[in-house]
Amino acid sequence: MIRLATGADRCTKVGVIQNLWSGYGSIERYALEGAPFDSVILKHVKPPTLAKHPRGWNTDLSHARKLKSYQVESNWYQNYAFQCSQHCRVPKCFGVKQNTGEQFIWLEDLDAAGFPGRRRLVDRDELEACLSWLAHFHATFLGVTGDGLWERGTYWHLQTRPDELKILEKEDPKLWQAAGPIDGKLSEARFQTLVHGDAKLANFCFSERDSSVAAVDFQYVGIGCGMKDVAYFLGSCLDEAKCESQAPELLDYYFSQLEFALEGKLPESIVSEMEAEWRSLYVYAWADFHRFLKGWSPGHWKLNGYSERLCQDVIAALR
Repeated sequence: MIRLATGADRCTKVGVIQNLWSGYGSIERYALEGAPFDSVILKHVKPPTLAKHPRGWNTDLSHARKLKSYQVESNWYQNYAFQCSQHCRVPKCFGVKQNTGEQFIWLEDLDAAGFPGRRRLVDRDELEACLSWLAHFHATFLGVTGDGLWERGTYWHLQTRPDELKILEKEDPKLWQAAGPIDGKLSEARFQTLVHGDAKLANFCFSERDSSVAAVDFQYVGIGCGMKDVAYFLGSCLDEAKCESQAPELLDYYFSQLEFALEGKLPESIVSEMEAEWRSLYVYAWADFHRFLKGWSPGHWKLNGYSERLCQDVIAALR
Protein backbone atom coordinates (compact mmCIF):
# COMPACT_ATOMS: atom_id res chain seq x y z
CA MET A 1 0.00 0.00 0.00
CA ILE A 2 2.71 2.50 0.97
CA ARG A 3 4.64 1.95 -2.25
CA LEU A 4 1.51 2.59 -4.27
CA ALA A 5 0.64 5.74 -2.27
CA THR A 6 4.11 7.26 -2.36
CA GLY A 7 5.52 5.94 -5.63
CA ALA A 8 8.37 4.24 -3.78
CA ASP A 9 10.17 1.23 -5.24
CA ARG A 10 10.91 -0.13 -1.78
CA CYS A 11 10.08 0.59 1.86
CA THR A 12 11.98 -0.64 4.90
CA LYS A 13 11.07 -0.31 8.56
CA VAL A 14 13.60 1.86 10.39
CA GLY A 15 12.20 1.52 13.90
CA VAL A 16 9.48 2.34 16.42
CA ILE A 17 9.23 6.02 17.36
CA GLN A 18 6.88 5.40 20.26
CA ASN A 19 4.14 3.08 21.49
CA LEU A 20 0.55 4.25 21.60
CA TRP A 21 -1.24 4.90 24.89
CA SER A 22 -2.19 1.79 26.86
CA GLY A 23 -0.49 -0.54 24.38
CA TYR A 24 -2.88 0.11 21.48
CA GLY A 25 -0.19 0.00 18.81
CA SER A 26 2.84 1.97 17.70
CA ILE A 27 4.16 4.81 15.57
CA GLU A 28 6.89 3.65 13.22
CA ARG A 29 9.23 5.18 10.64
CA TYR A 30 9.87 3.60 7.24
CA ALA A 31 12.66 4.46 4.82
CA LEU A 32 11.71 4.78 1.17
CA GLU A 33 13.65 4.19 -2.02
CA GLY A 34 12.65 5.66 -5.37
CA ALA A 35 10.11 8.10 -3.88
CA PRO A 36 10.07 11.93 -3.87
CA PHE A 37 10.89 11.80 -0.13
CA ASP A 38 13.09 9.56 1.98
CA SER A 39 10.77 8.43 4.77
CA VAL A 40 7.19 8.03 5.92
CA ILE A 41 5.42 7.46 9.25
CA LEU A 42 3.04 4.61 10.01
CA LYS A 43 0.54 4.92 12.84
CA HIS A 44 -0.33 1.28 13.43
CA VAL A 45 -3.33 0.71 15.69
CA LYS A 46 -3.54 -2.80 17.10
CA PRO A 47 -5.66 -3.00 20.27
CA PRO A 48 -4.20 -5.33 22.90
CA THR A 49 -5.93 -8.45 24.12
CA LEU A 50 -5.59 -7.09 27.66
CA ALA A 51 -5.28 -3.32 27.95
CA LYS A 52 -2.85 -1.91 30.51
CA HIS A 53 -3.84 1.65 31.36
CA PRO A 54 -1.07 3.58 33.19
CA ARG A 55 -3.56 4.81 35.80
CA GLY A 56 -5.78 1.75 35.99
CA TRP A 57 -8.73 2.96 33.90
CA ASN A 58 -9.30 -0.36 32.08
CA THR A 59 -13.03 -0.42 31.32
CA ASP A 60 -15.23 -1.31 28.37
CA LEU A 61 -16.10 2.37 28.04
CA SER A 62 -12.43 3.32 27.94
CA HIS A 63 -11.77 0.69 25.28
CA ALA A 64 -14.70 1.83 23.14
CA ARG A 65 -13.57 5.46 23.45
CA LYS A 66 -10.08 4.60 22.25
CA LEU A 67 -11.37 2.59 19.28
CA LYS A 68 -13.63 5.45 18.23
CA SER A 69 -10.77 7.91 18.63
CA TYR A 70 -8.70 6.11 16.01
CA GLN A 71 -11.64 5.99 13.60
CA VAL A 72 -12.12 9.72 14.16
CA GLU A 73 -8.45 10.31 13.42
CA SER A 74 -8.72 8.38 10.16
CA ASN A 75 -11.75 10.46 9.16
CA TRP A 76 -9.88 13.64 10.07
CA TYR A 77 -6.89 12.86 7.87
CA GLN A 78 -9.03 11.69 4.96
CA ASN A 79 -11.64 14.46 4.96
CA TYR A 80 -10.39 17.54 6.82
CA ALA A 81 -6.61 17.75 7.11
CA PHE A 82 -6.13 19.02 3.55
CA GLN A 83 -7.90 22.26 4.53
CA CYS A 84 -5.10 23.22 6.92
CA SER A 85 -2.71 25.87 5.62
CA GLN A 86 0.93 26.45 6.48
CA HIS A 87 -0.33 28.54 9.41
CA CYS A 88 -1.75 25.41 11.04
CA ARG A 89 0.51 22.77 9.52
CA VAL A 90 -0.36 19.07 9.87
CA PRO A 91 1.20 15.99 8.27
CA LYS A 92 -0.03 14.95 4.85
CA CYS A 93 -1.88 11.65 4.78
CA PHE A 94 -0.84 9.11 2.13
CA GLY A 95 -3.45 6.51 2.95
CA VAL A 96 -5.62 4.75 5.51
CA LYS A 97 -6.37 1.03 5.70
CA GLN A 98 -8.37 -1.12 8.10
CA ASN A 99 -7.88 -4.86 8.35
CA THR A 100 -9.34 -7.34 10.89
CA GLY A 101 -9.34 -5.01 13.87
CA GLU A 102 -6.13 -3.22 12.94
CA GLN A 103 -5.75 0.23 11.44
CA PHE A 104 -2.92 1.73 9.40
CA ILE A 105 -2.45 5.46 8.78
CA TRP A 106 0.49 6.46 6.56
CA LEU A 107 1.64 10.01 7.23
CA GLU A 108 4.25 12.52 6.16
CA ASP A 109 7.42 12.42 8.24
CA LEU A 110 7.39 15.86 9.87
CA ASP A 111 11.01 15.50 10.98
CA ALA A 112 12.09 15.22 7.35
CA ALA A 113 9.66 17.99 6.36
CA GLY A 114 11.49 20.49 8.58
CA PHE A 115 9.77 20.08 11.96
CA PRO A 116 12.15 17.86 13.97
CA GLY A 117 11.96 19.78 17.25
CA ARG A 118 10.19 18.47 20.34
CA ARG A 119 10.03 20.52 23.53
CA ARG A 120 9.52 19.85 27.21
CA LEU A 121 10.05 23.51 27.99
CA VAL A 122 9.28 26.44 25.71
CA ASP A 123 10.27 30.09 25.53
CA ARG A 124 7.87 32.94 24.78
CA ASP A 125 8.34 32.76 20.99
CA GLU A 126 7.60 29.04 21.00
CA LEU A 127 4.52 29.52 23.16
CA GLU A 128 3.25 32.13 20.73
CA ALA A 129 3.96 29.87 17.76
CA CYS A 130 1.68 27.18 19.24
CA LEU A 131 -1.04 29.71 20.09
CA SER A 132 -0.84 31.07 16.55
CA TRP A 133 -1.29 27.52 15.23
CA LEU A 134 -4.38 27.09 17.39
CA ALA A 135 -5.84 30.43 16.32
CA HIS A 136 -5.47 29.62 12.62
CA PHE A 137 -6.81 26.10 13.15
CA HIS A 138 -9.90 27.43 14.91
CA ALA A 139 -10.42 30.08 12.25
CA THR A 140 -10.11 27.50 9.47
CA PHE A 141 -12.85 25.27 10.83
CA LEU A 142 -15.18 27.84 12.37
CA GLY A 143 -18.79 26.73 11.96
CA VAL A 144 -18.15 23.31 10.37
CA THR A 145 -20.50 20.42 11.15
CA GLY A 146 -17.67 18.00 11.92
CA ASP A 147 -19.25 14.94 10.29
CA GLY A 148 -17.28 11.80 11.17
CA LEU A 149 -15.49 13.50 14.07
CA TRP A 150 -16.37 13.73 17.76
CA GLU A 151 -19.70 15.45 18.30
CA ARG A 152 -17.94 17.16 21.20
CA GLY A 153 -14.18 17.40 20.89
CA THR A 154 -11.49 16.77 23.59
CA TYR A 155 -10.66 13.52 25.34
CA TRP A 156 -12.07 14.77 28.65
CA HIS A 157 -15.57 15.66 27.44
CA LEU A 158 -18.11 15.12 30.21
CA GLN A 159 -20.32 12.63 28.36
CA THR A 160 -17.38 10.29 27.75
CA ARG A 161 -16.08 10.45 31.34
CA PRO A 162 -18.82 9.22 33.73
CA ASP A 163 -16.40 7.12 35.79
CA GLU A 164 -14.12 10.07 36.51
CA LEU A 165 -17.12 12.26 37.32
CA LYS A 166 -18.43 9.73 39.83
CA ILE A 167 -15.22 10.08 41.84
CA LEU A 168 -16.04 13.76 42.41
CA GLU A 169 -19.40 13.06 44.04
CA LYS A 170 -17.57 12.38 47.31
CA GLU A 171 -14.24 14.10 46.70
CA ASP A 172 -15.58 17.47 45.49
CA PRO A 173 -19.39 17.59 45.54
CA LYS A 174 -19.56 21.26 44.54
CA LEU A 175 -17.54 20.62 41.40
CA TRP A 176 -19.54 17.45 40.78
CA GLN A 177 -22.76 19.49 40.82
CA ALA A 178 -21.25 22.16 38.59
CA ALA A 179 -19.90 19.74 35.96
CA GLY A 180 -23.08 19.72 33.86
CA PRO A 181 -23.57 23.51 33.86
CA ILE A 182 -19.89 24.05 33.00
CA ASP A 183 -20.19 21.66 30.07
CA GLY A 184 -23.42 23.38 29.03
CA LYS A 185 -21.78 26.80 28.93
CA LEU A 186 -19.14 25.50 26.53
CA SER A 187 -21.41 23.32 24.41
CA GLU A 188 -24.06 26.01 23.98
CA ALA A 189 -21.66 28.73 22.93
CA ARG A 190 -22.75 30.59 19.83
CA PHE A 191 -19.37 30.25 18.13
CA GLN A 192 -18.19 26.68 17.63
CA THR A 193 -15.25 25.32 15.66
CA LEU A 194 -13.14 22.20 15.53
CA VAL A 195 -10.86 21.78 18.52
CA HIS A 196 -7.72 19.69 18.32
CA GLY A 197 -8.81 17.98 21.52
CA ASP A 198 -5.35 17.10 22.86
CA ALA A 199 -3.33 20.26 22.18
CA LYS A 200 -0.58 19.61 24.70
CA LEU A 201 3.02 20.66 24.17
CA ALA A 202 4.06 17.08 23.30
CA ASN A 203 1.83 17.15 20.21
CA PHE A 204 3.58 20.14 18.61
CA CYS A 205 6.59 19.74 16.33
CA PHE A 206 8.92 22.73 16.02
CA SER A 207 10.75 23.99 12.96
CA GLU A 208 14.48 24.61 13.22
CA ARG A 209 14.33 27.10 10.33
CA ASP A 210 11.84 29.57 11.79
CA SER A 211 9.25 29.94 14.57
CA SER A 212 6.56 27.82 12.92
CA VAL A 213 5.11 24.60 14.29
CA ALA A 214 3.11 21.61 13.08
CA ALA A 215 0.75 19.47 15.13
CA VAL A 216 -0.03 15.76 15.34
CA ASP A 217 -2.42 13.36 17.13
CA PHE A 218 -5.99 14.09 16.03
CA GLN A 219 -7.78 11.30 17.88
CA TYR A 220 -10.03 13.71 19.79
CA VAL A 221 -10.72 16.39 17.20
CA GLY A 222 -14.34 17.53 17.19
CA ILE A 223 -16.77 20.37 17.72
CA GLY A 224 -16.10 22.78 20.55
CA CYS A 225 -15.23 26.23 21.83
CA GLY A 226 -11.65 27.16 20.95
CA MET A 227 -10.93 28.00 24.57
CA LYS A 228 -10.82 24.30 25.36
CA ASP A 229 -7.63 23.98 23.34
CA VAL A 230 -6.13 27.23 24.61
CA ALA A 231 -6.71 26.55 28.32
CA TYR A 232 -5.49 22.97 27.99
CA PHE A 233 -2.38 24.02 26.05
CA LEU A 234 -1.40 26.71 28.56
CA GLY A 235 -1.88 24.25 31.39
CA SER A 236 0.39 21.75 29.65
CA CYS A 237 3.44 24.02 29.63
CA LEU A 238 3.03 26.66 32.36
CA ASP A 239 3.37 26.10 36.08
CA GLU A 240 1.21 27.89 38.64
CA ALA A 241 3.35 31.03 38.87
CA LYS A 242 3.65 31.38 35.10
CA CYS A 243 -0.08 30.85 34.65
CA GLU A 244 -0.71 33.74 37.01
CA SER A 245 1.82 36.06 35.39
CA GLN A 246 1.68 35.12 31.70
CA ALA A 247 -1.77 33.73 30.89
CA PRO A 248 -3.49 37.12 30.36
CA GLU A 249 -0.89 38.32 27.84
CA LEU A 250 -0.81 34.96 26.08
CA LEU A 251 -4.59 34.99 25.80
CA ASP A 252 -4.35 38.45 24.23
CA TYR A 253 -1.82 37.11 21.75
CA TYR A 254 -4.08 34.19 20.79
CA PHE A 255 -6.95 36.58 20.06
CA SER A 256 -4.71 38.87 18.02
CA GLN A 257 -3.82 35.88 15.86
CA LEU A 258 -7.44 34.77 15.64
CA GLU A 259 -8.42 38.25 14.46
CA PHE A 260 -5.66 38.11 11.85
CA ALA A 261 -6.74 34.67 10.66
CA LEU A 262 -10.38 35.78 10.30
CA GLU A 263 -9.59 39.05 8.53
CA GLY A 264 -11.69 39.27 5.38
CA LYS A 265 -13.67 36.16 6.31
CA LEU A 266 -16.03 37.67 8.88
CA PRO A 267 -17.20 41.22 9.61
CA GLU A 268 -15.19 42.90 12.37
CA SER A 269 -18.31 43.17 14.51
CA ILE A 270 -18.81 39.40 14.41
CA VAL A 271 -15.16 38.76 15.24
CA SER A 272 -15.51 41.11 18.22
CA GLU A 273 -18.60 39.25 19.42
CA MET A 274 -16.78 35.95 19.07
CA GLU A 275 -13.80 37.21 21.04
CA ALA A 276 -16.03 38.53 23.81
CA GLU A 277 -17.85 35.21 24.09
CA TRP A 278 -14.70 33.09 24.05
CA ARG A 279 -12.87 35.30 26.54
CA SER A 280 -15.74 34.83 28.97
CA LEU A 281 -15.52 31.05 28.46
CA TYR A 282 -11.78 30.75 29.11
CA VAL A 283 -12.34 30.08 32.83
CA TYR A 284 -15.10 27.56 32.02
CA ALA A 285 -12.78 25.69 29.68
CA TRP A 286 -10.15 25.60 32.40
CA ALA A 287 -12.68 24.39 34.97
CA ASP A 288 -13.92 21.74 32.56
CA PHE A 289 -10.49 20.12 32.30
CA HIS A 290 -9.91 20.62 36.04
CA ARG A 291 -13.09 18.60 36.63
CA PHE A 292 -11.80 15.71 34.56
CA LEU A 293 -8.31 15.77 36.02
CA LYS A 294 -9.53 15.86 39.60
CA GLY A 295 -11.49 12.67 39.04
CA TRP A 296 -8.91 10.94 36.84
CA SER A 297 -5.69 11.73 38.72
CA PRO A 298 -6.29 13.67 41.96
CA GLY A 299 -2.57 14.14 42.66
CA HIS A 300 -1.68 15.50 39.22
CA TRP A 301 0.77 18.46 39.11
CA LYS A 302 -1.64 20.48 36.98
CA LEU A 303 -4.08 20.68 39.88
CA ASN A 304 -2.41 23.78 41.25
CA GLY A 305 -3.62 26.90 43.03
CA TYR A 306 -4.27 28.82 39.80
CA SER A 307 -6.42 26.02 38.42
CA GLU A 308 -8.32 25.61 41.68
CA ARG A 309 -8.96 29.35 41.95
CA LEU A 310 -10.40 29.59 38.44
CA CYS A 311 -12.58 26.58 39.13
CA GLN A 312 -13.92 28.09 42.36
CA ASP A 313 -14.64 31.36 40.53
CA VAL A 314 -16.68 29.45 37.97
CA ILE A 315 -18.63 27.51 40.63
CA ALA A 316 -19.43 30.80 42.40
CA ALA A 317 -20.59 32.39 39.12
CA LEU A 318 -22.97 29.49 38.47
CA ARG A 319 -24.82 29.86 41.76
